[in-house]
Amino acid sequence: MKSFFILLALLLSSVHVTRAGSAAHRCFCQVTGTLDDCACDVETIDRFNNKEIFPKLQKLLATDYFRFYKVNLNNPCPFWTDHSQCGLKYCAVKPCTDGEIPEGLKSSSYKYSEAASQDIEECEKAEKLGAVNGSLSDETRQALQEWKKHDDESDRFCMLDDEDSPKSQYVDLLLNPERFTGYKGPEAWRIWNSIYEENCFKPYSVKRPLNPLASYSGERDDGKKLTSLFLIKGQGFYRWLEGLCVEKRAFFRLISGLHASINTHLSARYLLDENWFEMKWGHNVSEFQLRFDEELTKGEGPKRLRNLYFLYLIELRALAKILPYFERPTFHLYTGQRTQDNENKKLLLELLHVAKSFPLHFDETALFAGNNKEAMKLKEDFKLTFKNISRIMDCVECFKCRLWGKLQTQGLGTALKILFSERQIEAMPNTSNTNPSFQLSRQEIVSLFNAFGRISTSVRELENFRSLLSNLKQ
Repeated sequence: MKSFFILLALLLSSVHVTRAGSAAHRCFCQVTGTLDDCACDVETIDRFNNKEIFPKLQKLLATDYFRFYKVNLNNPCPFWTDHSQCGLKYCAVKPCTDGEIPEGLKSSSYKYSEAASQDIEECEKAEKLGAVNGSLSDETRQALQEWKKHDDESDRFCMLDDEDSPKSQYVDLLLNPERFTGYKGPEAWRIWNSIYEENCFKPYSVKRPLNPLASYSGERDDGKKLTSLFLIKGQGFYRWLEGLCVEKRAFFRLISGLHASINTHLSARYLLDENWFEMKWGHNVSEFQLRFDEELTKGEGPKRLRNLYFLYLIELRALAKILPYFERPTFHLYTGQRTQDNENKKLLLELLHVAKSFPLHFDETALFAGNNKEAMKLKEDFKLTFKNISRIMDCVECFKCRLWGKLQTQGLGTALKILFSERQIEAMPNTSNTNPSFQLSRQEIVSLFNAFGRISTSVRELENFRSLLSNLKQ
């Protein structure tokens, strides 16, 4: 570990420094002003998040409804057959014991409201009496079940785990925090390369190197020269993005922003010291610089941080639009603790009203707004591509990284589902005896808010890193 930090120190000291405070300048000089394809600026987001959103969101995520997340960490990788697993001790995830899970959650993963629990119990009784589906053939019943499954999945932008599977387990997110586990190198970059190379609408003639700090030159299989994404400083960031439509450009920026947010978390919760009686986790400024310094990343780092703010706007907009869904009197954050559940719903609605009050929301109507047929095809490509990315999370070998990768991709997928379901949300009934036109599973709800919690934390941590970098003696 010591040799690693010595190497980092030598690397960072080799960078030419012209004035005090330049470390902060190199990381954040471009992270200011208005964001591309938006009417909002970085400074407004910083103030709004750090003062209004972050404190309320952290309080909400500490409640039982949002801290317990049901996930299957044993799904096989659908894309390659490498069965190796991370052997690092910090990669492990500790699932909950039966006694640690609130009674209201244990009854069934989809019974997220008291009314839903009562309705399902009545249906189960009716089925035992033969009063439901008694006249249907096995073939017809199977067809209806398959259609319902298709109908549930058709509006989703990500794959969800089967919560009824015996392999799915509850995890306490507060006891399994996202932080640096030591998982890195070719195995980790294989995941991100698969995402960027195959699932970001990127031209195949543009190649992204395995090592983000290394230059790349080479040829494709057909002999044509590959173009490095790490363009010479001054020529612009990812020039090829300029030729994409706004939807595909937004898709890439969402993935880049998610990657930047995760890297911010890992740099902010880094294992700084370890001995037999304690472990010290904290901010690793050198690690942050390796990922975001303008010179060390050939101009890419600050752009990654701008994309993080773009991702923040997208998920914040989704929270503002989903307010009517949670305002219904029939919806409860059901854990079986009535008083606490009622208080938590008030806290949730307060947070959503604050989110709605943001003055410079992203305008999602600019997406998929062209020719109707072409827009529908593009939207479907958008869904399929993001679903593919959510499946790649099952290939992450570090279980702690897999847990948070799955949660954050599911949360972003749920945010996209909300943004493009405005009519269904507006058409929702306020009574429980009518099938709603829009529905969220508990897994979607928990991932939505925890994913936004991760991005909100990243924005808050950027303020800390600005301060730390400004105080560096160089």
